[in-house]
Amino acid sequence: MQVKENTTNLENAKKVVLAVQHLIAMFGATVLVPILTGLDPSIALLSAGVGTLLFHLVTYGKIPVFLGSSFAFIPVILTVSQNYGGDLTYAQGGIVVAGLIYILMSFAVKKVGVEKIKKYLPAQVVGPMIMVIGLNLVPVAYDMASAHFVVAAITLVTAVTVTLKGRGFSKQLSILIAVVVGYILSLNIGLVNIEAVREAKILAMPNFTLPKFELGAIAIIAPVVLAVFMEHIGDITTNGQVVGKNFIEEPGLNRTLLGDGLATLFAGFIGGPANTTYGENTGVLAITKNYDPTILRLAAVLAIILGFVAKVGGFLSTIPVPVMGGISLMLFSMIALVGVKTIKNNDVTFNAKNIVIMATILILGLGSGYIETYLGISIGIPITELVKIEGLSLAAIVGVVLNAVLNR
Repeated sequence: MQVKENTTNLENAKKVVLAVQHLIAMFGATVLVPILTGLDPSIALLSAGVGTLLFHLVTYGKIPVFLGSSFAFIPVILTVSQNYGGDLTYAQGGIVVAGLIYILMSFAVKKVGVEKIKKYLPAQVVGPMIMVIGLNLVPVAYDMASAHFVVAAITLVTAVTVTLKGRGFSKQLSILIAVVVGYILSLNIGLVNIEAVREAKILAMPNFTLPKFELGAIAIIAPVVLAVFMEHIGDITTNGQVVGKNFIEEPGLNRTLLGDGLATLFAGFIGGPANTTYGENTGVLAITKNYDPTILRLAAVLAIILGFVAKVGGFLSTIPVPVMGGISLMLFSMIALVGVKTIKNNDVTFNAKNIVIMATILILGLGSGYIETYLGISIGIPITELVKIEGLSLAAIVGVVLNAVLNR
């Protein structure tokens, strides 16, 4: 009896260690989005934890997944923040609607089948959309890095080196290791103000905020779901390949989409960024060979607890801007590279129709702002006197419609 109890305690201890390891791998990217956009990192951790538990609930706890903050929403959250005087509650409203669209798409997938939905979002549409997301963010990262190029460069080199040369689990911790190196360097040269950590209480209620709904903000944010939909399919497929199961069929893509939708809906209502499945999650599974979903649920509970530890939020607020700039340069470039790989891996035919579709998405997504600035030609769909659909959102809508017309 005693031996059995000791064995159970040992197994539970191993699960806790594995859960902590998984949370560490997800931590860097999960809190990076709120740090870049101005949202509360503590809320992001809390919403990621609750979102993960919601995902496991609707997928019958069968998939070893941890949800984290979606990078795809960064440019549109920044755009809404700029258009609405820094009031991020309008971005929350857009995120809530994006979650609702996820949920509607899950019903559509169940009704008509995934193949028919994917037909309207082929690689020649999704690939350029993902490239636009990454490339639009590179100038933002450069501006952050310009606060101290030396610190940014050392942080960037550390992240790239660990990613390329690291072995085993260390490769999954490249963001965390680079931030630690950049932080220590910044601390030594006086770039860190640790007052926020000293003043923060050990435990405190996160700064919850309710969303505001405005058509212009919703129109900017909601179309991003089109790009994230295909990313979601890729993540769930890859996750299944690592584990050795077909999660697209069982519990079904409609349920995984519903999980993402509910998680994003919840995050938007309390002040967090949109949640999504993560490539990092699959990487950790592949390295550890431990596919027990209960470990991911335990990691989610730990994330929720951390959301109420104010010292964590205080520490995150002291990370210097150039450190995040160096990390962001790598991450945003990698997002653009994922777009290129999407086109390449799906063997897109470079005929006149597809070239027109891809070029249109890239030009609208990347160049509409420059065209308006230098030529005085405004490209966009007016929603209100102050807001219009432009950039990535416009490119996504036009890309889907243009592909449907040219590739009937």
